[in-house]
Amino acid sequence: MAKRTIVTLPGDGIGKAVLDETLRVLDAAGFEAEYVEGDIGWEFWCKEGNPLPQRTIDLIEKHKIALFGAITSKPKDEAYSELAPELKDKALVYSSPIVGLRQHFGLDICARPCKTYKGNPLNFIRRSAENEIEEPLVDVVIYRQNTEGLYGGVEWASPKGIVYDALMSHPKFKQNFGKVPSEEIAVSTRIFTKNATERILKAAFEHARKYGYKSVTVCEKPNVIRETSGMMYKMAKEMQKTAYAEIELWNTNIDAQMMWLTKNPEDYGVIVAGNMFGDIASDGFAGLIGGLGFACSAQYNPDSGIGVFEPTHGSAPKYAEFETSIVNPIAMIESACMMLDYIDEHDMASKIRNAVADVIIEGKVRTYDMLKMRGKQDVIHQGAASTKQMADAVIAKLK
Repeated sequence: MAKRTIVTLPGDGIGKAVLDETLRVLDAAGFEAEYVEGDIGWEFWCKEGNPLPQRTIDLIEKHKIALFGAITSKPKDEAYSELAPELKDKALVYSSPIVGLRQHFGLDICARPCKTYKGNPLNFIRRSAENEIEEPLVDVVIYRQNTEGLYGGVEWASPKGIVYDALMSHPKFKQNFGKVPSEEIAVSTRIFTKNATERILKAAFEHARKYGYKSVTVCEKPNVIRETSGMMYKMAKEMQKTAYAEIELWNTNIDAQMMWLTKNPEDYGVIVAGNMFGDIASDGFAGLIGGLGFACSAQYNPDSGIGVFEPTHGSAPKYAEFETSIVNPIAMIESACMMLDYIDEHDMASKIRNAVADVIIEGKVRTYDMLKMRGKQDVIHQGAASTKQMADAVIAKLK
């Protein structure tokens, strides 16, 4: 059987460090693949004016599966200032390449599992009514609609002409903003479509059914954002009633959910939300299981089979400058496990997850975040494991 080809996208900052160590773990687990590296990120924006070159899109189109490290994004003016001088007169505008990948390939399904590893010193704890310490088991999967909503990119600064006229046709806009000069207005849209909303809801319900979760929670704000959040909740009610009656449907507002997640996180199973609220909820729940060093994700298009798998942390450029990498690679390793599940290598994914669990519960090898240290180069001399040492420990358990 021919080896599968995986596109690797190191990206920026610490992306290369965590991706390189993850590839070593995959190799030690027996995953046979050819890896081809794609160009993506800040370097290519600065020197080419495009952080997502067409050649990288072509690679992913051909090979379908990509492992992605991390990305640097900066505000509009700062991004422009770092462009190569010969590109500054070409009206180029920076946009996030990972958002570009999602929209180009229709990677509208995003799954972000947040599950407790026993023995992780960063796990959420609370006090019981009897003043005893409790450590609830968190096992939540957030399904985030990945291509629409506030991240859809439909925005205007100083709207004029037909755009401004259309906005003025809405009575709320006219009442609240009609006397504001257009040059003082910036508008970002929040667009939901029924097709994409149905797809993310179905993905959430199917996951709950497949893995035995008792509930699906729609986490939006339908009491205020009535048209978009309201549409998602209405569609969820209809779907649950007609096709998933055995699964409870819960409804929470995003603001209340962020309060409740530290009150009773063990009560939640699958959570589904639009782009922004899904992003917020997944970071909130990730904080209960150890933070972004443990937060993995998958984003995929069920029709094309294309999937991109990445940790949800950023590029942390200051850490990339350290002589020895200190960042926690577990989120990237977990993202690779999600890739293995996606291509039906379930036994191998379980093998790696079990090795990670063994390292964590043994407690002999811990990165600086797990030791609750500040992220400085000297943490290695204070007993923290480097990125490589953590990967080495996982590999030792695999063997």
